[in-house]
Amino acid sequence: MSGLAALPVGGAGARLGEPLAALPPPGDAVPLEAVHARAYRFPTGGPESDGTLEWASTTMVLVEVRAGGRRGVGYTCGSAAAATVVSEALAPVVLGQDAMAIPHLWQSMVRSTRNLGRSGIASMAVAALDNALWDLKARILEVPLVTLLGAVRDAVPVYGSGGFTNLDTRALVAQLTGWTEAGISRVKMKVGREREADAGRVHAVRAAIGDQVELFVDANGAYARKEALAMAAEFAAAGVTWFEEPVPSADVEGLRRVRERAPGGMEIAAGEYGWRLEDLHRLAATGAVDVLQADLTRCEGLSVFLQAGALAAACSLPLSSHTAPALHLHAACALPALRHLEYFHDHVRLEERFFDGTRAPRGGCLHPDLGRPGHGLEFKEPDARRYAL
Repeated sequence: MSGLAALPVGGAGARLGEPLAALPPPGDAVPLEAVHARAYRFPTGGPESDGTLEWASTTMVLVEVRAGGRRGVGYTCGSAAAATVVSEALAPVVLGQDAMAIPHLWQSMVRSTRNLGRSGIASMAVAALDNALWDLKARILEVPLVTLLGAVRDAVPVYGSGGFTNLDTRALVAQLTGWTEAGISRVKMKVGREREADAGRVHAVRAAIGDQVELFVDANGAYARKEALAMAAEFAAAGVTWFEEPVPSADVEGLRRVRERAPGGMEIAAGEYGWRLEDLHRLAATGAVDVLQADLTRCEGLSVFLQAGALAAACSLPLSSHTAPALHLHAACALPALRHLEYFHDHVRLEERFFDGTRAPRGGCLHPDLGRPGHGLEFKEPDARRYAL
């Protein structure tokens, strides 16, 4: 591997793959011994697109941490540059600190990004390391992550998500009906790439999935305000109940206006680009959304995702997790405000192929494996090695 493929950072103790030490005595501080960040680029199997972006691969930055004879892993998807941020900015301020004191570690990481530009790549780097630290803490305590956080449910409903704009109508229908036939009662498709075709594609999907399945659409901010309202009326005629990012998420006032004027029974959702808690608060507190979304691979990690759950509850809003279903699962079972989890096509494929411990939906829900510590995921590095950058 070269470049960002393997970026070991400081630390004492075993190298990757070597035997681990015994657990520390209960109550003792557990110094963080090592942080490793690696970037991988996985092909999607073909070109994909939504209303505002085209792609043919997914770049994942995986972070592994070690302390107390245990390993934890976390990841984010975005830019390989996040691995550099982990290695050069974050690792030096957390190494040697108590791995059990995650709020202190999180604050140290965030402070270290001040001159980097905290939102975007820096937020994703914090997220990957924070997620790994939570996994590590649960493994040190030898409990599932949901047990550490405190469960409010034993499973979380999912919605099938994909329906990319590059798919022709036949392939689009096949993908979404595949989820419904697997017992998933909510499905989401992309819109906004070819506006004149959007309504027809939505109606074709509705005809295929029937009236008992909830249909969601996601424009990824492709429409202008009045255009979004016109499309909302078109989609409502097909029974669409969820309109995600009808306008760019940065246009908080536009989201609010669309939400206020959208047809009855149609919820407006946004929040996947909430890099910080303040971004999510702006959406929730201004009446911009009916459903708040948050992504623990972007919003500075599980630490902020938990706060997003409290924020949503305080604003009487439901919360929905965005992408990375296996990584969100345990946290989703611990948040009272959470409504459902996005079972996103690209990340489902990535997680199933490169992690042991993923779960398949049963009865439209994901159930965490309470027989495995932490979030239960084990990275299959030999399978991923060829994709290292």
